[in-house]
Amino acid sequence: MRERHASRDARRAEEFRTFVAGAAGRLLHTATLLTAEAPGDNPRARRLLTLALAHTYARWDGLRGVDGEDPYDQTRRHLAIRFAHEARGRPAAPGRTRPRPRGPLARLSARERLVLVLRLHEGVAEEQTAALLGLTAEHVRTVCDRATATVLHPPRGPAPAAERETAAGTAVS
Repeated sequence: MRERHASRDARRAEEFRTFVAGAAGRLLHTATLLTAEAPGDNPRARRLLTLALAHTYARWDGLRGVDGEDPYDQTRRHLAIRFAHEARGRPAAPGRTRPRPRGPLARLSARERLVLVLRLHEGVAEEQTAALLGLTAEHVRTVCDRATATVLHPPRGPAPAAERETAAGTAVS
């Protein structure tokens, strides 16, 4: 009996390692875009990815098989949900400041980054993005259009809202 469990556990671990080897790079890039950190300096993105992968591993047996969900989709979904909760959550603890986003999407609010990354980088359908975030499809379309316009044509003048709110210590959702 123990040998069977050990064999099953070893097979499960190997399948998960194979999944991580194939998907972790893209998922880390996705997390880095969400957090708007620089690719070489992305501790928040790495933390988000680690938590999402741990969640996926805990549900691994239910994700495999004919009726199981796609592990990549599940991990991406958990990554997005975790990011949204953290962005909506409490401000940084006293004495600790959140680093100012510096990546290519730094001018966007957390919600705009989330929608833009899911829709354009990950190719998630508008309806799926809306369901995941609890928004209407039209709202997702509006947020995506606004975020795309901001990235392609950055505003001139005073600091954008996302930078002002980050500097004030509040998260944008």
